[in-house]
Formats: sequence, structure tokens, C-alpha cells
Amino acid sequence: MENIRNYIEAHKERFLTELIELLRIPSVSADPKYAADVLRTAEAVKNSLIAAGASNAEVCATAGNPIVYAEKLVHPDLPTVLVYGHYDVQPPDPLELWNSPPFEPVIKDNKIYARGACDDKGQFFMHVKALELMLADGDLPCNIKFMIEGEEEVGSTNLGPFLSANKEKLKADVVLVSDTGILRNDTPSICVGLRGLSYNEVEVTGPGRDLHSGLYGGAVANPINILCDMISSLIDKNGHITIPGFYDDVEELTKEERDEMAKAPFDVETFKKSINLSDIKGEAGYTTPERTSIRPTLDVNGIWGGYIGEGAKTVIASKAYAKISMRLVPHQSNEKITALFQKHFEAIAPSFVKVKVTPHHGGEPVVTPTNSIAYKAASKAMEISFGKKPIPVRSGGSIPIVALFESILGLKTVLLGFGLDSDAIHSPNEHYGLFNYYKGIETIPLFHKYFAEYSKS
Repeated sequence: MENIRNYIEAHKERFLTELIELLRIPSVSADPKYAADVLRTAEAVKNSLIAAGASNAEVCATAGNPIVYAEKLVHPDLPTVLVYGHYDVQPPDPLELWNSPPFEPVIKDNKIYARGACDDKGQFFMHVKALELMLADGDLPCNIKFMIEGEEEVGSTNLGPFLSANKEKLKADVVLVSDTGILRNDTPSICVGLRGLSYNEVEVTGPGRDLHSGLYGGAVANPINILCDMISSLIDKNGHITIPGFYDDVEELTKEERDEMAKAPFDVETFKKSINLSDIKGEAGYTTPERTSIRPTLDVNGIWGGYIGEGAKTVIASKAYAKISMRLVPHQSNEKITALFQKHFEAIAPSFVKVKVTPHHGGEPVVTPTNSIAYKAASKAMEISFGKKPIPVRSGGSIPIVALFESILGLKTVLLGFGLDSDAIHSPNEHYGLFNYYKGIETIPLFHKYFAEYSKS
């Protein structure tokens, strides 16, 4: 531990400078205008891995954005860890809500502000620096492989085919992912559950063209009004989703399991204050932490139609649109829920409009074991670096590729993240604490140490 901390202290400014340079590249996967920047980022990631000491680093083409692969194999008898991360980032919009430009990183209050700072450039880069540290110390206790992709924020469409085509190359004993968080900087935790996702776009069409709202208002169906009515009917007054069959496969936790979850520290007033909320809202009969982890949800992520420019335009729009996502819990199936949603949304449409549902991407919910060698190694590593044993928690987020790793590669995943809920990922002013960045670099070598030790016994 002393060697680890001494190395970080001696190189911390360089570690930060290198991360800043990576954050400057706008690797937005959702917008084609950033395509060249995405490719530039992939090259930068490859070069950073080579500089850290990895061998056989390459940028692997896919049908979409490339995947960066690298490895450092020290001995065939040692266990192998496959490190996963993603170099693509969310769109920075709305730009006017950023306090500083999203791709011009700034350090303020011991945090680095930039798009991708926490999700996921800052977190996967910890592993790059941890590799450098272990090699500089002459102690690499595991074989390490890296797979850093560029499409996580748009559904990882090409990751599955890449996994299937490269099973031998990606052969490992466990997958290690840092794309989650901890409860607090003084309360370490390890994510052991993720919700699944079903993401859909809906289109409601009324008249064949936009109409004058004075000449036609009151005589024809307004698609925007209709869409709002349809959406509002999807959740009842108790916060229950009204799609028939939606809850059929939902796993209900026992009172003992819920009581164990409740031991994780949570203060509702702090929660409300952190997001400027006057009061909480959610499914009846469940606490806020339960609503964001073990219960499924339905949310509108975007809605548009008609005139939204400056001034007034009195028009009844021909079409209205919305993007709707559903977070799923174990044993719900993304494909089944998507089909149920489509059937129900089409069924509740009144006869005077036409409805089109377009499924986008999705993923399956996951619960990772807490009795595995890998989990025990992660727990011990955090206990040593933080001075406290981490709490196992379930996250409300989705990382669909975790299920892919198990189904295609046959590998379990350890979610060793260091972000905080307050890091504003996917939002303006995303940031990542310098404490968290350096603490990750400190903890990751310990994971490899204990994983190698525990694998021998």
C-alpha cells in the first residue's frame, strides 16, 4: 500500500493531465458529426494503454465505432482479468446549462468538470494508470486484458458480435468494470445489481398536415394532446405501471432482504436537497432507495411536436413524438416488456390517430454474486484502501453488456465503481472527484493482488 500511494503521489499531476487531454476529445457516439472525434479517441485510448505498458494494443473495427483491445499477459498459470470500459460519452446538451464548456475540462472544488469525467473516461482511465503503477512496481499479479468500446451510450449494438467473434482473445476468469459508484466517499460500496432497460420511441399522427388552430381547433384530434393523455395513462396514482402483464415476472424481495438493503445509509432530506427537489414521488409501498433499485419504472425521456421556436405559431401539429424508457428488474425480459409496451400503446390509441412504436436498444437486468472469489477480492481491496468494509448495493442504472458477458463469454462481472450520485452523469456539469479518481487507481491494484491470492486457494 505504501508503494502504491507513493507512486500515485509522485505522478498525480501527470495522471490528471493525461485524463484532461482525453476528456477534451468530444467522443459523442449518438451524433454522427462527432464521428471523427470518436475515432480519434479510440486511437488516444490505444496509445495510453501502450504507454502504460500494455502489449498487443489495437483498435478493432466493428460495424459501428471501434473497440480498443490490449493485453498484458505475464504467465499462463495466473488468473486473467478482462477490464471493460467505454470511451464514448453522452451528448452535452443543453449547452447553456453548463457552467464551463463540456469539452474544456476545469478543476473546481477538487473535482474535474467535463462531459465523460465520471461516465466513463475518468473511471476506465483509472485502470490504465493502475496497470502503469503495477508494472512500475514490478508486481503484476494477474494477466490483464482491456476492452474499451465506443458505443455504450447508444446501446452497445456491435459489442455482442465482437464478443462472439473473439471468444478466445477475450478468454478470462472475470470481467472488471468501473462504471458504477459508491454511496459516499466515507462509505464504500460495491454494486451487485443493475436494472435492465427497454427504450422505445413513439409517434402519434393525426391530420395529414399541420393545421391552423383557429380554423380547425375543436374539430380534429390534436396529436400532442392525445400523446400526453396516452402517456399519463401509463402510470396510475399509486405509481404503478398500467401495462397488462408488466409485473408478471418481477422478483419480489423478502422482508429480510429489504431490511438488509435498508442498512445502507440514506437521508431523504439530503437526497432532495442534492437535486433541488421539494418532495419525493414514486411507487406506493416502497422507499426511495427501493424505487431506484429493486422496482421497475417507466419514464418519458423526451417529448416533442408542433412549433417550439421563438414567438407564436398557432398550429395543430400533424405529429407528436416521445422517447420512453422502462427500467427492469430481475427476471423481467427486455424483449418481452418491449412487446407488451408496443401492444398496449397501440391498443390505447383512439381511432382518430395512428400510432407507431419503434424499439431502440435494451438490456437485461443483472444480479452479481457476493460469494465469488472476485467479489471477495474487490471487497478486501476496498476495505484496505478506504479503511471500511464496502456495503453491497443494487443500482438503478443499466449496463446491458454485463448480461452479454455472461451469456456469450460465460463470465461473471465485478462492478468496482468509484463515482457518486452527485456527479451529474448524463447531465450538464458532469464531474468526477479527484479523491475518487486517485482512490480508484489506489484500489484497483489491490483487487488484482487479492484476486490472484484467492484464486490459488
